[in-house]
Amino acid sequence: MRAVVCSEFGPPEALRVEDVDVKEPRKGQVRIAVEAAGVNFPDTLVIAGKYQIKPPMPFIPGGEIAGRIAAVGEGVTDFAPGDPVMALLLQQGGFAEEVVVPASTVLKRPETMSAQAAAGFTMTYGTSMHALKQRAQLQPGETLLVLGAGGGVGLTAVEIGKVMGAKVIAAASSAEKLEAARLAGADELINYSTQDLRTRLKEITGKAGVDVVYDPVGGDLFEQALRSTAWNGRALVVGFAAGDIPTIPTNLTLLKGCAIMGVFWGSFRMREPEKDAANFSELFKWVEEGKIKPTVSRSYALEEAPQALRDLMERRVVGKVVLETGRA
Repeated sequence: MRAVVCSEFGPPEALRVEDVDVKEPRKGQVRIAVEAAGVNFPDTLVIAGKYQIKPPMPFIPGGEIAGRIAAVGEGVTDFAPGDPVMALLLQQGGFAEEVVVPASTVLKRPETMSAQAAAGFTMTYGTSMHALKQRAQLQPGETLLVLGAGGGVGLTAVEIGKVMGAKVIAAASSAEKLEAARLAGADELINYSTQDLRTRLKEITGKAGVDVVYDPVGGDLFEQALRSTAWNGRALVVGFAAGDIPTIPTNLTLLKGCAIMGVFWGSFRMREPEKDAANFSELFKWVEEGKIKPTVSRSYALEEAPQALRDLMERRVVGKVVLETGRA
């Protein structure tokens, strides 16, 4: 089979598509014929050797996939060849035509959900659902500020926030990204490339501040948003797409009576699988009801993996992008 191979830590341009052996599933495993693989910001860190997990060389990057069951190993009874599925991997193996994974990491996807949409669903929607439900405990009528609202996770936070009954303020760096956030349901828009974030938040909230901040960007924006929280506000640390990890004066949490909360969905999924499964049951229900609409803004061929990762790193991406294997 063809796969994108990382032979040394470095930039996306060092990746190569090679022919590798197909593995057979062992006890408790399934083999999936991959139709599409999600491209995520952690993938850019893994190939650069900057992620918490450093796979041994050589390895195949890619943390989430969608496709159909090709074969099942001994003891697997929940899946059969041909089943449409999606799976989350341990940050490697997804950028390939086939992958073998534990059956416990696989979800049956709704028949109405395409492989392209499913490949971009697990990590982004799983992260935002956990962030807003378990961490922030977002309530109807509260105000949610989403930074990086035009990106993959940002757009899902806008959608989920609206379904949960919040007033959603979307902040992003371009008109194109803000238009995507508006279509996802945002009530108010802020272009922080041309507008002052704190000034606009005061205008929108009547100086009351926002109840929840969802930040996958990091950098200088986090402190500005934290200073704009309401009393008992919650600021969610989701990621650092800007590249800079902010240093925050902790007296702000005292003065504002606010909390800074880390969001590590991967760890939550492993530690509390029952709650994560319940989250996805609710998400799939919302998909079937048309309350959320997973979309992919662009698909790349497997050979275009370096370009897809580069576009993501340089924040040229609106929404979610995936690699397609041609197996559909």
